[in-house]
Amino acid sequence: MGIVFYEKEGVFRLDTKNTTYALGLIDNEKFASHLYYGKKLGQNDSDLQYLARINEFPFVPSVNARDRLSFLDSYPSEYAGHGTGDFRDSAVQIKTRGGHSAVSFTYKTHRIYDGKDPLNSLPSTFAGAGAVQTLELVCEDASAGLEAVLSYSVFDDCDAVIRSVKLKNVSKEKIQIVKCMSLCLDMDNDDYEMISLHGSWARERHIQRRKIGFGSSSVSSLRGESGHQDHPFIALVNTDTTQTRGNVYGFSFVYSGNFYAGVSVNQFNSARILMGINPSDFCWNLQAGEVFTSPEAVLVYSNEGIGGMSRTFHDVFRNHLIRGQYKDKKRPILINNWEATYFDFDTDKLLSIAKDAAKTGIEMLVMDDGWFGNRSSDNMALGDWVVNDQKLKGGLPYLVNEVNKLGVKFGIWFEPEMISPDSDLYRAHPDWAIAIPSRTPGLARNQYVLDYSRRDVVEHVYESLKKILTSANIEYVKWDMNRPLSDIGSAFLDSESQGELYHRYVLGVYAMQERLITDFPHILLENCSGGGARFDPGMLYYSPQIWCSDDTDAVERLMIQEGTAMVYPLSAMGAHVSVCPNHTVGRVTPFETRGYVALAGTFGYELDITKLSEEDKDSIKHQVELYHRYNDLVRTGTYYRLASYGDNHEFDAWQVSSKDGTKALVTYVQVLSRPNQKSRIIKVQGLKENVSYRVTLEGSNSADDMKLYSLRLFSGSMLMNGGLVIRNPWGDFQSKLIYIEAVE
Repeated sequence: MGIVFYEKEGVFRLDTKNTTYALGLIDNEKFASHLYYGKKLGQNDSDLQYLARINEFPFVPSVNARDRLSFLDSYPSEYAGHGTGDFRDSAVQIKTRGGHSAVSFTYKTHRIYDGKDPLNSLPSTFAGAGAVQTLELVCEDASAGLEAVLSYSVFDDCDAVIRSVKLKNVSKEKIQIVKCMSLCLDMDNDDYEMISLHGSWARERHIQRRKIGFGSSSVSSLRGESGHQDHPFIALVNTDTTQTRGNVYGFSFVYSGNFYAGVSVNQFNSARILMGINPSDFCWNLQAGEVFTSPEAVLVYSNEGIGGMSRTFHDVFRNHLIRGQYKDKKRPILINNWEATYFDFDTDKLLSIAKDAAKTGIEMLVMDDGWFGNRSSDNMALGDWVVNDQKLKGGLPYLVNEVNKLGVKFGIWFEPEMISPDSDLYRAHPDWAIAIPSRTPGLARNQYVLDYSRRDVVEHVYESLKKILTSANIEYVKWDMNRPLSDIGSAFLDSESQGELYHRYVLGVYAMQERLITDFPHILLENCSGGGARFDPGMLYYSPQIWCSDDTDAVERLMIQEGTAMVYPLSAMGAHVSVCPNHTVGRVTPFETRGYVALAGTFGYELDITKLSEEDKDSIKHQVELYHRYNDLVRTGTYYRLASYGDNHEFDAWQVSSKDGTKALVTYVQVLSRPNQKSRIIKVQGLKENVSYRVTLEGSNSADDMKLYSLRLFSGSMLMNGGLVIRNPWGDFQSKLIYIEAVE
């Protein structure tokens, strides 16, 4: 790891263990130009300016000022301006008092330092002393009176570059920021394809791969959250890139609101990648002397395929973004009462679930929606965070104490950002809801959204939650958000500041969650938004796990969890076992398979355990044992995607290995069986070639396979190159859990 400035060459070089990122200062005006990002260069490679190709047409302004626009429209910019001659998509755009929008930055000064400063009011990556280094490149537009501080950080333990931008008004008048990307990266288009993650409610983060061409390809959100539909992540890959080989450039945005992520290709076949806050409906008033800070973007390059990119993102998020007591800790196995009871429950019902759960080894009961105010359905009472004593006779402390007596922890559900029209809070404060005057606001799930740009709103809601959380021994909070933002208007903001509402809303959510985990550091916070609509890096800064999807069907979860694991560690994925027929798709799958799929996440249950057969309760006991046996490996290990049901439409397989390569857990799911099908061979990864391994199988269908494995040892080379033989399929939705361990 290291950041070096070669003053004579005018080159900044940022090295991780395996990659190099380089930028240079071009011409007398010192344009900040991108030079290189990819596999690590030689230590003596300092004169990288030739990669900018400034000797080609149209030269540089100091040599050929008559074609200045041609230069600006072609050189690879580190932070592209607007309206001065670069006609590609810009990274920044402003509006001055005079109504002008042009802005273009050139180098002023820089700072290289050990460490990394946190971002103001935003989630940001971090590292201990000596483990991270940062470059701050200060650029200016003297005409506009604006400075841009381009920040780049590299860690000593992972191949990632962290970028963000600060815009400072150094003029004497207000400047409006109407666009501020966190990332701008120009490079040649090497016949790239773009990978993105798409979906909807109950089918989040499905993988899409498509070729890019001239023009723009992008994903974005205008929902006030990252959303079910598109995801704040893209990757560029060569056409021959696979899980195990080829070049990959991955980009992830550490933010939980409106975003834009895209790539555009121009007439010179140059690709420009932009990532940042969605500029649509965004306008920030920057007064004289004020600074606007953009969220972070995480850049990852891998020449070891998509899998190499995924493993780097996992390490970045596990080691440098997730915080708190549960950062490196096994999470309690929980059972949530939502699919068991929906709104129809009381103290006795919850205690009956807790009693049966305790007998199987489940460690926590989570009380979901319906415990507060007049909440008998999803049509009312959001915002009235007062315990409903008719449902919870004896009150919340009594219920929690009785659950704790069983040796079971207690958790609770909130939806703090929402308000029902039929609620005491709305009747008292209708102006607290986001709305536009004289326009009937749109409802979703019969609720409005609270205006979190207002401190009085955030303060009221937080104090209401705090009163509940201090009343009993609550050790887990599920924070939900069941509708997007619309009708964007704040009774608090003036007419010139309405364009700040989306971003101020996100800042209000961040501030409240920061306060929550500071005041209650023992509480495990799990974020949720109608399932997985807010599964993004910004949320991971406050909660070490996020509910992956409301769809808990084992087959649907295969593609949801594959797409999620492309970017996020398994330790962050909320995954539960539910009953069949599944409540979302009506499918019937084996209890065993549902368990194996959920073991790839945080693990828990979404069902009424009191109604299960003794056979299924025994299955829970076994799954609890498996969780405790393998979760340390799943939570901390290295992830490999071995097969994709989304690609082959028949079967799925993934693996988690210990960092030292001595242990591995392979999960195989046969979704659809075919007649006359040969046994499959699955080539594992991440083992040591010359080490001997013993293979064991879990599950009811392992007897035939055990004949293959029980009497022999396998070298790591055999398992990785020859592969594991999976006996011919035996039925739809069947699965295997295969454990591999080195033999001394």
